[in-house]
Amino acid sequence: MELLLSAGKILLGVAIGLCLVVYLLQDRLIFHPQPLSDAARAAVGARYPTVREIFIQNGTQKIHAWHVDAGSSAPLVLYFGGNAEDVSAMAGEVLEHAPGVSWLLVSYRGYGGSGGSPSAAALTSDALAWHDHAVKAWKPRRLLAFGRSLGSGPAVQLAGARALAGVVLVTPFDSLNAVAKRYYGYLPVDLLLKHRFESIDLAPKIEAPLLCLAAERDEVIPPDHARRLFDAWAGSKQWVLLPGANHNTTDNLPAFWQSIRPFLQKS
Repeated sequence: MELLLSAGKILLGVAIGLCLVVYLLQDRLIFHPQPLSDAARAAVGARYPTVREIFIQNGTQKIHAWHVDAGSSAPLVLYFGGNAEDVSAMAGEVLEHAPGVSWLLVSYRGYGGSGGSPSAAALTSDALAWHDHAVKAWKPRRLLAFGRSLGSGPAVQLAGARALAGVVLVTPFDSLNAVAKRYYGYLPVDLLLKHRFESIDLAPKIEAPLLCLAAERDEVIPPDHARRLFDAWAGSKQWVLLPGANHNTTDNLPAFWQSIRPFLQKS
């Protein structure tokens, strides 16, 4: 009996320790900041002379984005990238593949030239701040959100709080909690997860048109998560499954931009 009690105490201690480690390290598991030095940002500007840096203040933090300006009559897209993405890399892509569209490529806190540390609350707050700044500064005729992977979280939060002309989601999740349970089902994820993007709870209330692109062989966020979000969406919607693509190769398929370009222009 004593041996069983001792073994039970050891197992309980291990379980508690594991939960504590995961709780404390979850920021590193979810976010992989990509800060850019002044010199690195200057190099981006030199490479793309038509792309300029924008800084705004949101609360105590100065936040950063890249502005690709296609003129006052062009639709404006707020772009929210993946968890380890330097969004300046998108500048070349959008200039090549989406001419006639303006972009605001958002740097999360701790990424690019943005200060602070990332969190679900900060990403959502900054998404709203960027939207409101864009409306005042440029008065775009159509304003859309584009969220990739982790960025689908703030994109959906924005769509739930502001009127948008359309939403593009690439390899999105239905719920960050649901994805975490897929990988850490042996842990009490509901209790441990600090950063919550419950996109599926907002989807039935969002009337903005949706273009959802899922990767057939997504090894990070399997496409059934995207499908559940898509099925719950209230507005008009279009589903594109990219054959053979994994989580990080969606852009390699011609269907990627072939689907996105007309959606941005017509929505």
